[in-house]
Amino acid sequence: MSRKTTQRVMLAAVTIAVIFVFTGCQDLSYGKLAANYHFGRANSYFRENQYRKAITEYEATLKYNPNMTQAFRFLGESYKQLYKPGVDTPLNKELEQKTLGALTRALEIEPNNRDIIYSLGDMYDKLRKFDEAEKLYLRIIELQPENMDNYYVVAEFYKRYAAEKKEIAKKAESMYLRRIETDPENPQGYAYMATYLEQSAGSPEELLKSYERAAEFWQKRITLQPDSAEAWLALGVNEWSRAYRFQFLTSAERLKLALDAFKSITKAIELDPNYPEPYAWMGPLHKSVLAKLEPEKEARHNAEGDRYLERFQELRKRAAERKKLEEELKK
Repeated sequence: MSRKTTQRVMLAAVTIAVIFVFTGCQDLSYGKLAANYHFGRANSYFRENQYRKAITEYEATLKYNPNMTQAFRFLGESYKQLYKPGVDTPLNKELEQKTLGALTRALEIEPNNRDIIYSLGDMYDKLRKFDEAEKLYLRIIELQPENMDNYYVVAEFYKRYAAEKKEIAKKAESMYLRRIETDPENPQGYAYMATYLEQSAGSPEELLKSYERAAEFWQKRITLQPDSAEAWLALGVNEWSRAYRFQFLTSAERLKLALDAFKSITKAIELDPNYPEPYAWMGPLHKSVLAKLEPEKEARHNAEGDRYLERFQELRKRAAERKKLEEELKK
């Protein structure tokens, strides 16, 4: 083969190669643009709660970009929004499978994506598949052990099953405690724990113990927030509840709790005189508890209770008027 012939062959080969590369780039560019177009439309439909239209667009997105994580994620979220927990129909079963399929595929692409892990765990939670959901929720803590919110998410998950098994209730409590251990100077952790204990199930005696333990956590919150009216009110409501709910206590024990509640709620009022809720609780404290435990002072307690309730209504009305004015000013 002559030198000229060789050069012509090489030039032809290079030209063909360039054509193929250019064509491939065009296809790649078009695919990316098409995927982004459909993904944008899908997100708009998703924000507008038009989940069926969003599904169509997310599926179109994946046709052009079959590895787009967020398209799989929100495709699964869209199916999940249409799914109805506890409904046993062929359509609902199909929605279940498609939700799990899309979210599982998203997780395969990004196995450490917290949002996807949480979303898939949430779906298993809706299906009441405790073991599968638990593994995913615990995975979130493994990935972000320093994030306090993760402990709360897992604790709330356990809380939903706590009434079924005592060992799950212990797991919930453990998670609330781990949240406190992660940041012991954060008062919110103590509030979460106290609230959980006050919502526990059990016999009257077991509930009383839970309320007593909750009071200890409210006290710890007050230690960190001594000037918080909300913290003092929470303790006062706990004391009021024990005096009102647990009739098996002696009159002397209940009266002491009621007087402690009076002191705590009064402290909340002193710290924030315009905070309506303490007045709302002070009313029934006088009328439903103190008036019964101190019958010789019943008339005075009823009058005091009415006065506090009137003040509560006044402050609520004032707050509503202020909110209305603020909304009008925004307009």
